[in-house]
Amino acid sequence: MANIPDNLKYTESDEWARLEADGTVTVGITDFAQESLGDIVFVELPDTGRTVAADEASAVIESVKAAADVHSPVSGEILETNTEVSGSPDLVNTDAYGNWLYRVKPSNTAELDKLLSAEQYAKKIGG
Repeated sequence: MANIPDNLKYTESDEWARLEADGTVTVGITDFAQESLGDIVFVELPDTGRTVAADEASAVIESVKAAADVHSPVSGEILETNTEVSGSPDLVNTDAYGNWLYRVKPSNTAELDKLLSAEQYAKKIGG
């Protein structure tokens, strides 16, 4: 059974989003996604300052099995990336929710309302 925290929002493409107290959105991949990928060997994060659109491919995760695009759950500007993850990509396999990929300053927080709840995401992945 996949781990799906209730306090996060989810995308159809297996990313999670958390609205922070300062109004930024932290983004990562779900436990289901990291399990599907297998051993993660490389993470390519977006450049800070880059503007992304909701659902735009914004990062790449490579595993021994496949490479997968990470899509931004919201539109906005990339404020920060998690350099620990790019240095040790296997951290995502260890804790997909604790090891976020990047933070976005959203241009439209209403986009978060279009994302899936934990319950909706669980149904999507058959959990």
